[in-house]
Order: sequence, then C-alpha cells, then structure tokens
Amino acid sequence: MKAKLSEFDTALYFVLFKPERCEVVRQLALWLSKSGNGGMYVIVSGCMWYWFPEPGRWLFLTALLGFAIERPIYFVCKRYIGRIRPCDYLHQVAFLTPSDKFSLPSGHSAGAFLFATVWATTYPQWSWCFYLWATGVAVSRVVVGVHYPLDIIAGAGLGILCAELAVVVQDTL
Repeated sequence: MKAKLSEFDTALYFVLFKPERCEVVRQLALWLSKSGNGGMYVIVSGCMWYWFPEPGRWLFLTALLGFAIERPIYFVCKRYIGRIRPCDYLHQVAFLTPSDKFSLPSGHSAGAFLFATVWATTYPQWSWCFYLWATGVAVSRVVVGVHYPLDIIAGAGLGILCAELAVVVQDTL
C-alpha cells in the first residue's frame, strides 16, 4: 500500500511540476510561494491590530498561538519522517532553493492554512478568498518542485487543526 501511495504521489507531482512551464505560470507560482513566507503573517496581523484594534488583536494573538502550536509539531514531523524533497530525490531542478532537505509536511501549506483558518473564523464571508489563497500557496510548492502533493495535503491538515485548536483556546481565555 505504501509503495502504491508513493507511486501515485510521484505521478501527481509530475502532473503539477513541469520544468518547461511558461514564464507566467512559473512567476505566479513563485509569487504565491513567497506570499506564504512567515514574515507576511506578522506584518498583516500587526497592521490589522493597529488599524482595527478589536478584531486585529484577536487575529494576531490567535495566529500567534496557532503558530506556537504548529511550529514544534512541524519541526518534529519533518525530522522524524525525513522524506527527501522531490527535487533532490528525483533529481529535478526546482524553481527555488528550499530552506531544508525534507519535505513532509509542507510548512508553507501549514502556515497558509493556519492563517486562512484564523482569518476565516473572523471574516467568514471572505473565507473563500483566504482558502483560495492558501490553496494557491500550497499548490505552488509542488509547481516550483519542492514538495510532493501529499506533503501539501499533510501541511494543510496540520495548519487547519492547529488553527482550530488555537481558536478554541483563545476563545476560552
């Protein structure tokens, strides 16, 4: 079963990762990937707290708590599982240089879905936008060649679960 799952994951990777992609798709994927870097979460949440103190404070503190839960789990999983990135294992040239050698779970996917879930809790009418962006960040990680599809699914699940836990904890404080 594990071999079949890995085979399917690799086949799906090659559906999404195409080194010969047109420049527009590659640049969009790189932009989406970069938008999921951690610094953006701090800046957006900090600005929200400054301009809209009441919802902004809750958003900032809940996201901070969510990341405080998610990051240790992410690092332990990444090192324990030790799945080599597809660009290294399959000897493909990725469109960017990853920060480490392991791919499961995807930290960008976890962060983007954590952020989207916290924001969707406060602004449910905009949840489709938050989740569309988070999905774009996650898929971009496969398109640029640094993650398998199951990496981003695992990351998305981790992010959503940690966000939901942070929301419950924050609402009880």
